[in-house]
Amino acid sequence: MIYNEKIAFETAAHLLQINAIKLEPKNPFTWASGWKSPIYCDNRLALSFPKVRDYLTEAIAQQVTALYGSDVTIAGVATGAIGIGALVAQKLNLPFVYVRPEPKKHGRQNQIEGVVQEGQAVVVIEDLISTGMSSLNAVTAIEAQGIEVLGMIALFSYGFSVAENNFKKAAVQLYTLSDYNHLIEHATATATIEKEQQETLVNWRKDPANWKP
Repeated sequence: MIYNEKIAFETAAHLLQINAIKLEPKNPFTWASGWKSPIYCDNRLALSFPKVRDYLTEAIAQQVTALYGSDVTIAGVATGAIGIGALVAQKLNLPFVYVRPEPKKHGRQNQIEGVVQEGQAVVVIEDLISTGMSSLNAVTAIEAQGIEVLGMIALFSYGFSVAENNFKKAAVQLYTLSDYNHLIEHATATATIEKEQQETLVNWRKDPANWKP
């Protein structure tokens, strides 16, 4: 769910500008899953650009406060959202933890790194939503410790229906700064992509697992 339309378009513009999101309809990427895709997203690149980093931090921080108040702990999903999550926590002067995909195999065998005080609710920060499974895995790990998760805020979502269904089943509230629809609309309006390329990008999102360039 998009919280602010203006921020959605501005976020898309920033991520395209720094090549955190690349659109290559004619030369598609291959994801780790084996899917062919005309888009590749690596929002961690934003950390290397101070102005973009500050914009995203401020935008998420404002949404955290507006949606969930100021008495929360910020949890970043490892590894992509550790950086932006920590920046948001610093901006709001809030506690921060991060959640591993699975518990460590040694030492204290932590999956959650950091301290969440008893009775403290958590807002999860994520960098990218595809199917949503890895993000929801972090929520499960937090809730397994008896800690309430108020919701999740992510930088960007592909807007796959499978992700929407997964979050609905898990009863987790998801907001994103931007998403695929706003990205394509911005790219089309600014002539970043041509009409034919827009159609390719729209068709890919309908059935990404079986899309062929």
